[in-house]
Amino acid sequence: MKPLIGVTTYREQSRWGVWDEKADVLHAVYAQSIEAAGGVAVLLPPSDATAALSVVQRIDALVIAGGADVDPWQYGAEPHERTSGWRLDRDTWELALLDAAWEARIPVLGICRGMQVMAVHGGGSLEQHVPDLVGHEQHSPGADEFGEIAIDVVAGTRLASAIGDRGEVSCHHHQSVREHPGFIASARAADGTLEAIEREDRPFWMAVQWHPETREDAGLFRSLVDAASA
Repeated sequence: MKPLIGVTTYREQSRWGVWDEKADVLHAVYAQSIEAAGGVAVLLPPSDATAALSVVQRIDALVIAGGADVDPWQYGAEPHERTSGWRLDRDTWELALLDAAWEARIPVLGICRGMQVMAVHGGGSLEQHVPDLVGHEQHSPGADEFGEIAIDVVAGTRLASAIGDRGEVSCHHHQSVREHPGFIASARAADGTLEAIEREDRPFWMAVQWHPETREDAGLFRSLVDAASA
């Protein structure tokens, strides 16, 4: 039996065919990456938080996907002037899914926004505009363009065993994790930006700030599927 990997989705005004209305959507490369690694993707659109436990009991692993900024009130901060477009429905749903996943001890992978949500879930906080810190916009050049960033991975981490000790990644984020209680830092960009975190007290509870699904980065998804199969 292939493991079922739940992946959170956007809920956005969307256009296709003759339709222009709210839809639950996600870039197909997420599901394709999971399928290529041997899993089956199950899309998890924003829902009532009370449904999270029922969902988690039926999946083998969870992916918190990329998306909009996290509401700063979730970590007790005032919004930066460049923080915008947060989605309360996603925040509430994904935090509830993480509560349930923690109790069920299933593997979790956070991607971009997902890393930020996981840090906030653990009691952490975010840097609301990375260019203020690093003086450039290479992490998110604009529109749908991805930034190409070199990272160094901490030796001995689960991330290192999945992808090696360094490499180029595709980023699309203007925020990053500042505080991450319970997590260790497992990768950084050359400018010091935190690019990955993981917990040492869980078999697989990991998050990356980049978008592995855009580069056929099979290592992360294969490790997730292997952990889900176990």
